[in-house]
Amino acid sequence: MAGEIIRSNQSGEVTMRLWRGDETGGEFVDYVMPAQEGEVVLDVIHRVQATAAPDLACRWNCKAGKCGSCSAEINGRPSLMCMTRMDTLPAGETVTVAPMRAFPILRDLVTDVSYNYEVAKRIPPLSPRPKTADEEEAGGYRMAQIDVERSQEFRKCIECFLCQDVCHVVRDHEENKTAYAGPRFFIRSAELEMHPLDTNDRRQLLQEDQGLGKCNITKCCTEVCPEHIKITDNAIIPLKERVVDAKYDPVAWLGRKIRNRSKRTAEEAAAEAPSSGPAAVLPASGAHGIPQPHPAGEPVLATASVGAGQSDAYSDAQAEATTEAGTDGLSSDDTTA
Repeated sequence: MAGEIIRSNQSGEVTMRLWRGDETGGEFVDYVMPAQEGEVVLDVIHRVQATAAPDLACRWNCKAGKCGSCSAEINGRPSLMCMTRMDTLPAGETVTVAPMRAFPILRDLVTDVSYNYEVAKRIPPLSPRPKTADEEEAGGYRMAQIDVERSQEFRKCIECFLCQDVCHVVRDHEENKTAYAGPRFFIRSAELEMHPLDTNDRRQLLQEDQGLGKCNITKCCTEVCPEHIKITDNAIIPLKERVVDAKYDPVAWLGRKIRNRSKRTAEEAAAEAPSSGPAAVLPASGAHGIPQPHPAGEPVLATASVGAGQSDAYSDAQAEATTEAGTDGLSSDDTTA
């Protein structure tokens, strides 16, 4: 079994290629570590921190795939470091770990995901209808179980923002951040829109302010979701259908009038949101993704073993830059550096 986890060579070593730097620039640095059985990528990152690079910054918390903190790009695929087993990666190849490309770099593997919190402020919250006489007597609302289950899937989201990172509308076009909510918040809107008690109408906001039409349903967000939420099939496509029905279907409009199933207007719904304006505002930093590396050629090779100090091969200039960057803006309980 131990032979199956060897990643670099027959001596039982694994080569981790990690991005080091901040918003001003940086480079990939190789760290050669002893291979150990049963590890996930985050385990190896912690061993690199404990030996070769004590100033390496990464964000993590639960190490159980439930907090969404340790998001990164492993061999180019957005993934959780704590849920990516080393023995599932290609044998004999270097493991490349980079920060999420769609968001500005803070330091090393840590990115500024505040864009997502700005989007969240602009989604109108749940606004339940008044209770009926029977419900008042019973002391609560009554809902069919099938209606509860329909939106319950979306509540599994751990806000790792991997879906936001992989979505090319955000990833490749920085200008879309002011007019595109992204997959994570489309499922939030879907959860609320499909709630049987909700009276807010978010369809106009989804179309005009949150850029639902920009999504071309490639399903890349669904593929990287660690909670296996069917983002495209169960949220985005139904939302697109609801937007079309509201705007173009006269039969649906007439049916709502006859059955007196009117919702609040988009303006009334938006007025209840914690914040107003476009889907999001750009972070203060102009940096986007991994900055252009310093002209240093091939990655620096840092060979380390358990108990060894930081490699001399890691340049003094790079070490000074990352030390000065500090961990500003990072919570002390979810960042190690």
